Amino acid sequence: MRASRIGYGLLLLAALCVPFTGIYPVFAMKLLCYGLFACAFNLLLGFTRMLSFGHTAYFGAAAYCTGWLATVQGWGTVESILGGVVAATLLGAVIGAIAIRRQGIYFAMITLALAQLVYFVFLQAPFSGGENGLQSIPRGSLLGIVPLQSDTSLYFVVLAIFVASFLFIRRIVHSPFGQVLKAIRENEPRAVSLGYNVERYKLVAFVLSAALAGLAGSTKAIVLGFVTLTDVSQGSSGEVILMTLVGGTGTFFGPLVGAGIIVALQDYLSDRVGSWVTVIMGAIFVACVMAFRRGIVGEWQHYFALRRSASRRPAAAT
Repeated sequence: MRASRIGYGLLLLAALCVPFTGIYPVFAMKLLCYGLFACAFNLLLGFTRMLSFGHTAYFGAAAYCTGWLATVQGWGTVESILGGVVAATLLGAVIGAIAIRRQGIYFAMITLALAQLVYFVFLQAPFSGGENGLQSIPRGSLLGIVPLQSDTSLYFVVLAIFVASFLFIRRIVHSPFGQVLKAIRENEPRAVSLGYNVERYKLVAFVLSAALAGLAGSTKAIVLGFVTLTDVSQGSSGEVILMTLVGGTGTFFGPLVGAGIIVALQDYLSDRVGSWVTVIMGAIFVACVMAFRRGIVGEWQHYFALRRSASRRPAAAT
């Protein structure tokens, strides 16, 4: 426990030093946004074992809502982000109430179909800008006090949002509610036999995941200053699944590691290899499925767990 706290402290210190290194702040903020998106998805897949093929519906809906409120309605940055989160939460509640009535592939297909419906709504809606999306979204200021036009000041705000959300997810997982989610993941019929209202727990987990995904989408809209149909496309849903699986489902840092790998590949290889970047990402996914089925962080944790158990056996024998 103490070692994990020291590790978290060192990672936070490294994150605080990012603006003063050679790392481009916008890239770091984009990584944090997609890392939060992957962590939100992992709450659903890794700790509840519900595979959603349409999680970009909440990510993109919140981004569009935030962009529209900031550009058309003139809302402040904080208010626009909160408005996007509320929109994602309501959308998650509606879709979740429909989807959780089914399990397995049927659940995944329902989320996919409803996410495609959301995509076509934003394609045709007059306020979304159609294929052009929303452009020139202002960064504004933090509560009218701290201007966010500087990449450095905005980075620390995005970092604070990510850290608060990460700690919130950890608290959910380690709470009694999270223990029930793990029980549902391991053996849903047994959880039902113990008297838990499984559908209610799954719906709450679904809505929480949608709200956190919406927070990631709203923050990303403020960071990049635009929203496009890519944010609600099926391809983005595939990317967040890839991020989570590559990093490791059911781990806390796995989705962040997976997001870092995918975002880095997209940003630094797309100009060099063009569309071949998707082939490289596919090869990484196949390699992880074949050789690292627990993901990078999952395999790392499993390796050290085996070493600890092996070191305890001789001590117990003596």
